[in-house]
Amino acid sequence: MTPLIEGFYDPATCTVSYVLADRIGGVAAIIDPVLDYDPKSGRTQTTSADRLMDYVKKQQLTVNWLLETHAHADHLSAAHYLRERVGGNIAISEKIVEVQRIFKRVFNLEHTFALDGSQFDHLLTDGETFELGALTVQALQVPGHTPADMAFQVADAIFLGDTLFMPDVGTARCDFPGGDAQQLYHSIRKILSFPAETRLYVCHDYPPAGRGPQWQSSVAEQRAANIHVHDGNDLVTFVALRQARDKTLAAPVLLLPSIQINIRAGEFPPAEDNGVCYLKIPLNHL
Repeated sequence: MTPLIEGFYDPATCTVSYVLADRIGGVAAIIDPVLDYDPKSGRTQTTSADRLMDYVKKQQLTVNWLLETHAHADHLSAAHYLRERVGGNIAISEKIVEVQRIFKRVFNLEHTFALDGSQFDHLLTDGETFELGALTVQALQVPGHTPADMAFQVADAIFLGDTLFMPDVGTARCDFPGGDAQQLYHSIRKILSFPAETRLYVCHDYPPAGRGPQWQSSVAEQRAANIHVHDGNDLVTFVALRQARDKTLAAPVLLLPSIQINIRAGEFPPAEDNGVCYLKIPLNHL
Protein backbone atom coordinates (compact mmCIF):
# COMPACT_ATOMS: atom_id res chain seq x y z
CA MET A 1 0.00 0.00 0.00
CA THR A 2 1.28 3.48 -0.88
CA PRO A 3 0.95 5.81 2.13
CA LEU A 4 -0.94 9.07 1.88
CA ILE A 5 1.58 11.79 2.80
CA GLU A 6 0.99 15.52 3.03
CA GLY A 7 3.69 18.00 4.06
CA PHE A 8 3.09 21.41 5.65
CA TYR A 9 5.96 23.92 5.58
CA ASP A 10 6.20 26.59 8.29
CA PRO A 11 8.30 29.48 6.94
CA ALA A 12 8.81 31.02 10.39
CA THR A 13 10.79 28.00 11.64
CA CYS A 14 11.58 26.26 8.32
CA THR A 15 9.89 23.15 9.74
CA VAL A 16 7.95 20.58 7.75
CA SER A 17 5.13 18.81 9.59
CA TYR A 18 3.46 15.79 8.04
CA VAL A 19 0.15 13.98 8.07
CA LEU A 20 0.72 10.31 7.25
CA ALA A 21 -2.32 8.10 6.59
CA ASP A 22 -3.15 4.72 5.11
CA ARG A 23 -5.94 6.19 2.95
CA ILE A 24 -8.57 8.92 2.75
CA GLY A 25 -11.05 8.19 5.50
CA GLY A 26 -8.47 6.00 7.22
CA VAL A 27 -6.04 6.17 10.13
CA ALA A 28 -3.36 8.85 10.46
CA ALA A 29 -0.27 10.00 12.33
CA ILE A 30 0.77 13.64 12.65
CA ILE A 31 4.55 14.06 12.65
CA ASP A 32 6.38 17.04 14.21
CA PRO A 33 3.49 19.54 14.55
CA VAL A 34 4.39 23.21 15.14
CA LEU A 35 2.92 25.54 17.76
CA ASP A 36 3.47 29.11 16.59
CA TYR A 37 5.40 31.27 19.05
CA ASP A 38 6.33 34.96 19.05
CA PRO A 39 9.57 35.37 21.05
CA LYS A 40 9.05 39.12 21.34
CA SER A 41 5.75 38.86 23.19
CA GLY A 42 5.85 35.31 24.54
CA ARG A 43 2.49 34.59 22.92
CA THR A 44 1.55 31.34 21.20
CA GLN A 45 -0.83 30.82 18.30
CA THR A 46 -2.21 27.69 16.66
CA THR A 47 -2.36 28.67 12.99
CA SER A 48 0.10 25.97 11.87
CA ALA A 49 -1.51 23.26 14.00
CA ASP A 50 -4.98 24.25 12.82
CA ARG A 51 -3.86 23.71 9.19
CA LEU A 52 -3.03 20.11 10.10
CA MET A 53 -6.32 19.71 11.91
CA ASP A 54 -8.28 21.11 8.97
CA TYR A 55 -6.57 18.66 6.61
CA VAL A 56 -7.32 15.74 8.95
CA LYS A 57 -10.99 16.69 9.03
CA LYS A 58 -11.19 17.27 5.27
CA GLN A 59 -9.69 13.83 4.60
CA GLN A 60 -11.92 12.27 7.29
CA LEU A 61 -8.93 10.79 9.11
CA THR A 62 -8.75 9.27 12.57
CA VAL A 63 -5.55 10.34 14.33
CA ASN A 64 -4.00 7.49 16.31
CA TRP A 65 -0.47 8.89 16.75
CA LEU A 66 1.29 12.21 17.28
CA LEU A 67 4.93 11.41 16.52
CA GLU A 68 7.91 13.52 17.55
CA THR A 69 11.21 12.79 15.83
CA HIS A 70 13.02 14.43 18.78
CA ALA A 71 12.77 17.27 21.30
CA HIS A 72 13.11 20.10 18.81
CA ALA A 73 15.24 23.18 19.48
CA ASP A 74 13.74 25.39 16.76
CA HIS A 75 10.00 25.24 17.30
CA LEU A 76 7.48 24.49 20.01
CA SER A 77 5.51 21.28 19.63
CA ALA A 78 1.76 21.41 19.08
CA ALA A 79 1.33 17.75 20.05
CA HIS A 80 -0.43 18.51 23.33
CA TYR A 81 -2.78 21.01 21.66
CA LEU A 82 -3.67 18.54 18.90
CA ARG A 83 -4.16 15.57 21.22
CA GLU A 84 -6.85 17.53 23.05
CA ARG A 85 -8.69 18.19 19.77
CA VAL A 86 -8.14 15.22 17.45
CA GLY A 87 -6.89 12.53 19.84
CA GLY A 88 -3.93 10.22 19.38
CA ASN A 89 -1.01 9.09 21.52
CA ILE A 90 2.08 11.32 21.72
CA ALA A 91 5.18 9.19 21.10
CA ILE A 92 8.92 9.87 21.09
CA SER A 93 12.13 7.88 21.49
CA GLU A 94 12.74 6.24 24.86
CA LYS A 95 16.04 8.15 24.87
CA ILE A 96 14.09 11.33 25.65
CA VAL A 97 14.92 10.61 29.29
CA GLU A 98 18.57 11.49 28.53
CA VAL A 99 17.51 14.83 27.06
CA GLN A 100 15.21 15.51 30.03
CA ARG A 101 18.06 14.77 32.42
CA ILE A 102 20.37 17.25 30.66
CA PHE A 103 17.86 20.08 30.47
CA LYS A 104 16.32 19.69 33.88
CA ARG A 105 19.75 20.75 35.15
CA VAL A 106 20.17 23.50 32.54
CA PHE A 107 16.81 25.10 33.39
CA ASN A 108 16.73 24.08 37.07
CA LEU A 109 13.19 22.79 36.53
CA GLU A 110 10.73 22.14 39.32
CA HIS A 111 11.52 19.19 41.59
CA THR A 112 8.35 17.43 40.44
CA PHE A 113 9.48 17.34 36.79
CA ALA A 114 9.78 13.60 36.07
CA LEU A 115 12.84 12.22 34.28
CA ASP A 116 11.14 9.06 33.03
CA GLY A 117 9.42 10.26 29.85
CA SER A 118 6.01 9.94 31.50
CA GLN A 119 4.94 13.25 29.95
CA PHE A 120 4.54 11.27 26.71
CA ASP A 121 1.94 8.58 26.07
CA HIS A 122 4.40 6.11 24.57
CA LEU A 123 8.20 5.75 24.43
CA LEU A 124 9.48 4.04 21.30
CA THR A 125 12.39 1.61 21.12
CA ASP A 126 14.73 1.10 18.19
CA GLY A 127 13.12 -1.21 15.62
CA GLU A 128 9.71 -1.11 17.29
CA THR A 129 6.77 -1.40 14.90
CA PHE A 130 3.18 -0.28 15.25
CA GLU A 131 0.13 -0.34 13.03
CA LEU A 132 -1.38 2.69 11.34
CA GLY A 133 -4.53 1.29 9.81
CA ALA A 134 -3.32 -0.93 6.97
CA LEU A 135 0.25 0.40 7.28
CA THR A 136 3.11 -0.76 9.49
CA VAL A 137 5.44 1.94 10.82
CA GLN A 138 8.93 1.13 12.11
CA ALA A 139 10.78 3.41 14.53
CA LEU A 140 14.50 3.81 13.82
CA GLN A 141 16.82 5.24 16.45
CA VAL A 142 19.11 7.78 14.71
CA PRO A 143 21.10 9.65 17.40
CA GLY A 144 23.68 12.32 16.72
CA HIS A 145 21.79 15.59 16.46
CA THR A 146 20.48 14.71 19.94
CA PRO A 147 20.57 11.39 21.84
CA ALA A 148 16.83 10.91 21.24
CA ASP A 149 16.42 11.39 17.50
CA MET A 150 14.16 8.89 15.78
CA ALA A 151 13.15 8.35 12.14
CA PHE A 152 9.97 6.62 11.01
CA GLN A 153 9.92 4.18 8.11
CA VAL A 154 6.69 3.15 6.41
CA ALA A 155 6.52 1.29 3.10
CA ASP A 156 8.99 3.05 0.75
CA ALA A 157 9.20 6.27 2.81
CA ILE A 158 11.28 7.45 5.77
CA PHE A 159 10.60 10.56 7.84
CA LEU A 160 14.10 11.70 8.77
CA GLY A 161 13.69 14.16 11.61
CA ASP A 162 16.93 16.12 12.06
CA THR A 163 19.48 13.87 10.40
CA LEU A 164 19.65 14.69 6.70
CA PHE A 165 18.36 17.84 5.03
CA MET A 166 17.91 18.31 1.30
CA PRO A 167 21.14 17.38 -0.56
CA ASP A 168 22.11 21.01 -1.22
CA VAL A 169 21.74 21.87 2.50
CA GLY A 170 23.53 18.91 4.08
CA THR A 171 23.03 17.47 7.55
CA ALA A 172 21.89 18.47 11.03
CA ARG A 173 24.14 20.14 13.59
CA CYS A 174 25.62 18.12 16.46
CA ASP A 175 26.71 20.78 18.97
CA PHE A 176 23.69 20.69 21.28
CA PRO A 177 24.16 18.98 24.68
CA GLY A 178 24.31 15.23 24.02
CA GLY A 179 24.98 15.66 20.29
CA ASP A 180 27.69 13.61 18.59
CA ALA A 181 28.92 13.89 15.00
CA GLN A 182 30.21 10.32 14.89
CA GLN A 183 26.84 9.03 15.98
CA LEU A 184 25.11 11.15 13.35
CA TYR A 185 27.35 9.75 10.62
CA HIS A 186 26.45 6.18 11.58
CA SER A 187 22.76 7.09 11.82
CA ILE A 188 22.86 8.59 8.34
CA ARG A 189 24.58 5.53 6.89
CA LYS A 190 21.82 3.44 8.49
CA ILE A 191 19.23 5.46 6.57
CA LEU A 192 21.23 5.41 3.35
CA SER A 193 21.46 1.60 3.48
CA PHE A 194 17.80 1.43 2.42
CA PRO A 195 17.02 0.85 -1.27
CA ALA A 196 18.01 3.66 -3.64
CA GLU A 197 14.42 4.54 -4.51
CA THR A 198 13.35 5.00 -0.86
CA ARG A 199 11.65 8.37 -0.43
CA LEU A 200 13.17 10.56 2.30
CA TYR A 201 11.16 13.33 3.99
CA VAL A 202 13.11 16.00 5.86
CA CYS A 203 11.97 17.86 8.98
CA HIS A 204 13.47 21.19 7.89
CA ASP A 205 14.47 22.97 4.74
CA TYR A 206 16.65 26.07 4.62
CA PRO A 207 16.52 26.72 0.88
CA PRO A 208 19.54 28.35 -0.75
CA ALA A 209 18.93 31.38 -2.92
CA GLY A 210 17.23 30.44 -6.15
CA ARG A 211 14.86 27.70 -5.00
CA GLY A 212 11.77 27.42 -2.87
CA PRO A 213 11.20 25.06 0.06
CA GLN A 214 11.44 21.33 -0.66
CA TRP A 215 11.12 18.34 1.62
CA GLN A 216 11.35 15.12 -0.39
CA SER A 217 14.46 13.44 -1.78
CA SER A 218 15.61 9.82 -2.14
CA VAL A 219 18.38 7.59 -0.88
CA ALA A 220 19.98 7.71 -4.33
CA GLU A 221 19.90 11.51 -4.46
CA GLN A 222 21.36 11.85 -0.97
CA ARG A 223 24.16 9.36 -1.64
CA ALA A 224 25.06 11.12 -4.88
CA ALA A 225 24.79 14.77 -3.91
CA ASN A 226 24.49 15.53 -0.18
CA ILE A 227 27.10 18.21 0.38
CA HIS A 228 28.17 16.78 3.76
CA VAL A 229 27.76 13.04 3.51
CA HIS A 230 27.67 11.88 -0.13
CA ASP A 231 29.28 8.56 -0.99
CA GLY A 232 33.03 8.95 -0.68
CA ASN A 233 32.96 11.14 2.41
CA ASP A 234 34.11 8.85 5.20
CA LEU A 235 33.58 9.17 8.96
CA VAL A 236 36.73 11.22 9.60
CA THR A 237 35.95 13.65 6.78
CA PHE A 238 32.36 14.09 7.90
CA VAL A 239 33.17 14.63 11.58
CA ALA A 240 35.81 17.26 10.74
CA LEU A 241 33.42 19.05 8.38
CA ARG A 242 30.47 18.89 10.79
CA GLN A 243 32.42 20.08 13.82
CA ALA A 244 34.00 22.96 11.90
CA ARG A 245 30.64 24.09 10.59
CA ASP A 246 28.93 23.78 13.98
CA LYS A 247 31.47 26.22 15.47
CA THR A 248 30.17 28.91 13.11
CA LEU A 249 26.45 28.45 13.89
CA ALA A 250 24.48 30.69 16.22
CA ALA A 251 21.99 29.19 18.66
CA PRO A 252 18.51 28.72 17.16
CA VAL A 253 16.22 31.66 17.90
CA LEU A 254 13.71 29.47 19.75
CA LEU A 255 16.17 27.10 21.46
CA LEU A 256 15.39 28.13 25.04
CA PRO A 257 11.58 28.21 24.87
CA SER A 258 11.36 25.17 22.59
CA ILE A 259 13.30 22.73 24.73
CA GLN A 260 11.37 23.63 27.89
CA ILE A 261 8.07 22.90 26.15
CA ASN A 262 9.12 19.94 24.04
CA ILE A 263 10.56 17.80 26.84
CA ARG A 264 7.04 18.09 28.32
CA ALA A 265 5.39 16.69 25.15
CA GLY A 266 4.19 20.16 24.18
CA GLU A 267 2.57 21.04 27.50
CA PHE A 268 3.34 24.34 29.21
CA PRO A 269 5.15 24.44 32.57
CA PRO A 270 2.90 24.48 35.64
CA ALA A 271 1.22 27.83 36.24
CA GLU A 272 2.57 29.83 39.17
CA ASP A 273 0.45 31.27 41.97
CA ASN A 274 -0.72 34.14 39.75
CA GLY A 275 -2.09 31.68 37.19
CA VAL A 276 0.60 32.43 34.57
CA CYS A 277 3.01 29.91 32.99
CA TYR A 278 6.64 31.03 32.72
CA LEU A 279 9.71 29.96 30.76
CA LYS A 280 13.26 30.38 32.06
CA ILE A 281 16.24 32.04 30.40
CA PRO A 282 19.57 30.83 31.87
CA LEU A 283 22.06 33.70 31.71
CA ASN A 284 25.68 33.08 30.64
CA HIS A 285 25.25 29.33 30.92
CA LEU A 286 24.90 27.73 27.49
